[in-house]
Amino acid sequence: MAEAADSPGTAPSPARRWLRRTGALLAGVPLLTGLLQLPAHAGPSDSARAASGPGSVAVAVDSLTPAVPGEGDTLTVSGTVTNKGKQAVTEAHVGLRVGPVLTTRSAIDDAARDADDPDVGGGTEVGGKYVAEFDKLTPGVAEHFTISVPVDELDLGGDGVYPLGVALSGETAAQPWERVLGVQRTFLPWQPDGAETQTRTTVLWPLISTAHMTVETGSDAGQTPVFLDDGLAAEIAPGGRLEQLLTLGKELDVTWVIDPDLLASVDAMADSYRIRGKDGTTTAGTQQAVAKQWLAALQEAVRDKEVVALPFADPDLASLAHNGTGVTSSLSQLKAATDVAATTVETVLHVTPSTDFAWPVDGAVDRSIVKVATSAGADKVIARNDSLKETGGLPYSPSAARPIGGGTTAVVADGRLSKAFQGDLTKASASTLAVQEFLAQSLALNLQTTKQRSIVIAPQRMPTAKQAQAMAAAVTALQGGPWTQPQGLPEAAKAKPDAGATTKVPSRSAYPSSLRKQELTRSAFQDIGTTQDKLDNFKVILTDQSRVVTPFGRAVNREMSTSWRGRAAEASAFRQDVRAYLDTLAGQVKLIDKSETKLSGRSATIPVTVQNNLVQGVDHLVLRLTSTNPTRMEFGGEGFVQERIEVSGGHSTTVKFPTSAHVNGKTTLIAQLYTEDGRPYGSAVTFDVKVTEITATVMLVIGGGVLLLVLAGFRMYTQRKRAAARAAEAGDPQDAEDPQDPQDTEETDGSDGADESGRADDGPVNHDAPEERLMGESVVPPGADDPEQPSDETPDTAAESTDPSGTGERVDR
Repeated sequence: MAEAADSPGTAPSPARRWLRRTGALLAGVPLLTGLLQLPAHAGPSDSARAASGPGSVAVAVDSLTPAVPGEGDTLTVSGTVTNKGKQAVTEAHVGLRVGPVLTTRSAIDDAARDADDPDVGGGTEVGGKYVAEFDKLTPGVAEHFTISVPVDELDLGGDGVYPLGVALSGETAAQPWERVLGVQRTFLPWQPDGAETQTRTTVLWPLISTAHMTVETGSDAGQTPVFLDDGLAAEIAPGGRLEQLLTLGKELDVTWVIDPDLLASVDAMADSYRIRGKDGTTTAGTQQAVAKQWLAALQEAVRDKEVVALPFADPDLASLAHNGTGVTSSLSQLKAATDVAATTVETVLHVTPSTDFAWPVDGAVDRSIVKVATSAGADKVIARNDSLKETGGLPYSPSAARPIGGGTTAVVADGRLSKAFQGDLTKASASTLAVQEFLAQSLALNLQTTKQRSIVIAPQRMPTAKQAQAMAAAVTALQGGPWTQPQGLPEAAKAKPDAGATTKVPSRSAYPSSLRKQELTRSAFQDIGTTQDKLDNFKVILTDQSRVVTPFGRAVNREMSTSWRGRAAEASAFRQDVRAYLDTLAGQVKLIDKSETKLSGRSATIPVTVQNNLVQGVDHLVLRLTSTNPTRMEFGGEGFVQERIEVSGGHSTTVKFPTSAHVNGKTTLIAQLYTEDGRPYGSAVTFDVKVTEITATVMLVIGGGVLLLVLAGFRMYTQRKRAAARAAEAGDPQDAEDPQDPQDTEETDGSDGADESGRADDGPVNHDAPEERLMGESVVPPGADDPEQPSDETPDTAAESTDPSGTGERVDR
């Protein structure tokens, strides 16, 4: 209690410290019996321990070289120590402790879990001059250390994996005696004399990214692609994730596993591309030089190397197997993605890839996944041994190749080695520990038996730049070590299987629930199927299908990509974007809307216009005009009439359909485009036709009226001429000059055929005469000169009036 009152970080005098300890000892004698009954592991509280006890100092091992030491080498360990407690640590030093050899892979797992637990034993300290000393460690301050020690001083025994503890010992004012306050354990693979049998090791080196290209392309001849953003340029730029994978991988003996979509996207960037902004507008991309440089470096890196091409856009096989097989065209999409893979890789990289490997997410397989994976032509499935678990009781890890029936081989990757670099490796200490544990597991696997085996390492699909760096460091050390030799994936698949290895593929129910939650849903595959149906309906009318089929086909492949896992919202937005753009293009070929049409007479032609706003022509379309009431109006004795049409890009065409009307009145017609296989294309146009018949009797009446008007006008003219002549003879200049004088007109009576208004009365004028065009002339009733519809061609007769007219549309007889 007295010590607790002292200021933190201040050590009391020796005399005061002795008195306090003596008093505390005497006061604690009556409680001795009770204390002896406490559990053996009882100790200070967590808060006290965090302040000054074990674990109060964090030890980080930032580098360990060489990663695989040999005889005569000097081991150098560097890192930092940080006092996380509230009291200063004095008389501190960092030393190395080598524990007893670990004989099993599970023992390495256990040691890795307790890597920073000071209460776990870690062997005897090497000591001597091979320590790093600190007079004082101030709370919150990190101190760097480096220790170099000859390997001979470590007193290592036979071949195996040795735990190497890097521990800080010191004392605090609260507990002024030396003890371990912090530790970090790692592993030291040791095989100085070489392996009796080397393990053939295959390392997959993935070049895979997310979808970056949209379905949209320019209208130019080269169809300039549009990208979602410039994220791909950042990945392939110096220091980017894909640039790091390429730079590091070219120095290693690995099997490249490549998504052809990545190659196609970078190749598109190398020419001309545009970037879509958040507002939907596009701007020109500027990273062509970066794309060209990355492609050139990749072409050089994969020369004479094993290359495996995944199906285009790396489709999610598990999602397809679990949710997509019941949707029409889903499996055909996988086949299309597989067929285009080899061509893409050969065109861009100038190498011939292997295309007979399928790689489900995390190597997790079940029978439905295997069935889907092999449906597109693959006969080898890359699995992982935490999915295809060993049940035969083998005392060692068997070779990767397993026959699983139907001529299919499962290439089973080692789970521990494959997952070694999945964590957060942004800190150097985390990366160093991952590398050493990876090497330790590899050596332990080799020491299991003298039987030579083929082991496959399949890391995560899209490692970060830091993960790639750690992978490269581990593979470099592994390939320089004495217990392995590199091997390509095709050779590993051909290796002789172990007799006791598991070949039974688990059932669908065994698929991990954590992975199932990330899958594309059935509705996603239904959306994909809808888009494909629309594409199939659209492409048949095009004169150059490749301009549409290629970009949309690849976009549909991207909709099924494994990269959408865990990004459901982004995946849905991408699918909607593809379908909306397809609808936009398909909508450029359409019928022009029509207003009500007026038909004068029993027969006429009805014009319907098709407009094509695409840059290419359309063909294989049928335009059909249907009468909803054939008893009123028909087309040559039928209820409909149709005609095949062709329309050039950027043009429109008008088709005139002859029709016959049986009765007056209104009839509704429907114009609809169809593809040649009978499927409707686009929206129908519905319009009304109003029939008003003009009979022969009416025509005679109209003709007679016109004749009477002409005669009446002539008679009026001659009478006025005679009146003007009489006035001139009588010497009346006023009358002579004004033939329109009222006195002259008064001489004519009603028998002259005109009333006071000058209107002829020889016959009635029929104001209800039907509307009709005759031989280039027309009776002009109200509404006769309605404006033409956009769909109509130039009328056969000239316009009769420029005055505004009523609504409606005329047709040609």
